Formats: sequence, C-alpha cells, structure tokens
Amino acid sequence: MKKDIRSRIYDLSKGISLIEILVVITVFAILAILATRGIYLTLQGSRKSEATTNVRENLDYSFAVMERRLRNAKSATCASATRVDYQDKDFKSTYFSCESVGTDGYIASDSARITSEDVSITSCTFTCSAEGGGVPSSVSVSVTGKDKNTQGAGSATVTVSTRIFLRNY
Repeated sequence: MKKDIRSRIYDLSKGISLIEILVVITVFAILAILATRGIYLTLQGSRKSEATTNVRENLDYSFAVMERRLRNAKSATCASATRVDYQDKDFKSTYFSCESVGTDGYIASDSARITSEDVSITSCTFTCSAEGGGVPSSVSVSVTGKDKNTQGAGSATVTVSTRIFLRNY
C-alpha cells in the first residue's frame, strides 16, 4: 500500500499530460467567451440607454417650448394633423409643425428646427379641441422620435403625448 502511494506521487512529479493542458485551455476559452459576451451586452444596453435619454431630452425640450407658447396663446387651430397655427399674446400669427415625418423628421417652430439633428420624428399629430362647457381650448400633441445614430437592438424609440390647455380667458 505504501508503494502504491509512492508510485502515485512519483507519477505526479513527472508533469502534466497534453490532454490535461487541452482541458484547461478549453475551460478558460469558454470562460473568456462568456465574459466577452457579458461585457458586450452591458455596453449595448448602455448605448441604448444613452440613446433613449437623448431622444427623451429632445422631445421634452420640444414639448416645453410648445407648451409655454401654446399655453399663453390667444387662439390655436389645427391646420392639419401635423401643423398647429396659433396667435401669441401679442397677436402675432405663428405655428408649430412636424416636417418630413418618417424620413428625417423634425419639429419646427416657424420653420426653425427645435429638435436635434440626432433625433428623427417618425410620427407626429396635433389635435385641437374648441372651448366649451367650461373647458378651455386645448391642443393634444403626440410625437414619436428615434435616435438616428443607433441601429438594430440598440436603437431607441420614444413616444410622448400631452394635452395643452390655452389660457385665453
């Protein structure tokens, strides 16, 4: 029995076999592939989150501009589903519109772009409702935007809707 243990120790001291080396390399290769995949998915999620934040901030800014101007407007009428004309507090006629919706769309105020070049408006509607029954006139706005710089699984699309009541009393 002592000889058995000694012979085993002696066999181990000779070194490791080629099969053992290949098994260890295979295990480390599998671990490296799993780690790389995990890092890739994390980076992709980070890019999508950044793109979504960028689109959301652009749409929020556009809505803030529209809300501020329409809330103080004397009147508002929807010239079409993608354009609302309004008269500001100084009785100047102006408008908001969605230009080139679907391709390289953007929201404009008197033809000046108020969304970033990095955001494309894919859907946009303005709906006006007249004053009545103690409810002031309002404009409902619904916009869908997407980030132009990302594609595939990392692309970001955001939809924002609001209803703006005019203070024309």
